[in-house]
Amino acid sequence: MSATIWFTPWKSGPAVQAPPDGGADGAAVVSVTEFTPHRPLTAVGVTVEGIALRRVWQDIEGAVGLWLWADPDLLRPRSGSVSVWRTEQDLRGFVSRHDHMRIVRSYRDRGSMRSATWRTEGFDMDATQEAARSLLSGRSAWPS
Repeated sequence: MSATIWFTPWKSGPAVQAPPDGGADGAAVVSVTEFTPHRPLTAVGVTVEGIALRRVWQDIEGAVGLWLWADPDLLRPRSGSVSVWRTEQDLRGFVSRHDHMRIVRSYRDRGSMRSATWRTEGFDMDATQEAARSLLSGRSAWPS
């Protein structure tokens, strides 16, 4: 795995509880996703789709915030998201949205996908991004 992982700036959703300043903002559900395409050029389409979903993030019920991320390795690019939700039900609502399901169906046979989800009683932006970076870089193991 590449040591280089780029994150987009934080994008707040409508459920953000306080201005994201790196401090504890209350309970939340965190979801980290990773998509690794079978062919490097597929990464371009996945990135475009992710950016399109990011553009409507402020309208997604229960969304606290989001980072998109990318590993720019030319031979084995990976990308995904770190999304923060008010509740697990809000996360499930997003996963079942028509636009999200269309993307998943379009790319499910074009690469491999994995995810990790956890609940935190005191959401902290910096700690959350570091935990995600640890998973994505291979410093921490993905849950089985």
